[in-house]
Amino acid sequence: MIDTHSHIDAEEFDNDREDVINRAKNAGVEKILIPNVNPNSLPVVEKICGDNHGFLYPMIGLHPEDANPKDMDIDAFMDYMESRLQTTHPFVAIGEVGLDYYWDATYRHLQMEVFETQVKWAVKYNLPLMIHSREAHDDLIRILGNHYCDNLKGVFHCFTGDHRQAQEVLEFNNFMLGIGGVVTFKKATLPQVLADCVPLSRIVLETDAPYLAPVPYRGKRNEPSFLPSVINKLAEVYRCNAATVETSTTRNANLVFTNISN
Repeated sequence: MIDTHSHIDAEEFDNDREDVINRAKNAGVEKILIPNVNPNSLPVVEKICGDNHGFLYPMIGLHPEDANPKDMDIDAFMDYMESRLQTTHPFVAIGEVGLDYYWDATYRHLQMEVFETQVKWAVKYNLPLMIHSREAHDDLIRILGNHYCDNLKGVFHCFTGDHRQAQEVLEFNNFMLGIGGVVTFKKATLPQVLADCVPLSRIVLETDAPYLAPVPYRGKRNEPSFLPSVINKLAEVYRCNAATVETSTTRNANLVFTNISN
């Protein structure tokens, strides 16, 4: 199984990161993809992935919540990221990128500008996108649609949308939906949306650790070793066995992230 989105570079794992990695391996996790979010996280992401080459894989990007001109020189960081993409680099995707109006929409237009630039990078450098979307679905679909082409691919991270939104994201043929702990939550509507609209061939697994731990770990720090709980729930949703879910989602991840196949 592949965890396509985990923040085990975060400070929540500073005291036991090696143990977390070992537990993931013991649980059957084959690979973990680590998104970047801002200038401060990038060196950490690169280091832990370099130290665990072949198991941890880094992404490069600017998270929409970090696209705040009061906190950083956005233009300088964007220039730096593209300079890295122009030379030999270890990054397997552009991410975590997207739009987020949930907490603060003050810099909405700046978020859109930054996202659009990173979408263009995905096309230019032939890398998949790891897309974050919160309370911004329509703007995100419009921007993505403006640049959609055959070699644009990626994942709609932490998808929790309704039937309409699911149908709209599925129109982007080379994209998968990232499904994690939310699908196990008691009041979640996601299981029904998946059963009604989304084929198993369009899903990848993720944890978003340390956030959104699945039942029965809800409320605890999430980690990649909890993925089997997500798999078991998806097996219920798709009325198949866990092995089928694991095989399909692993295949789907390898289709999107072609440079993790080794």
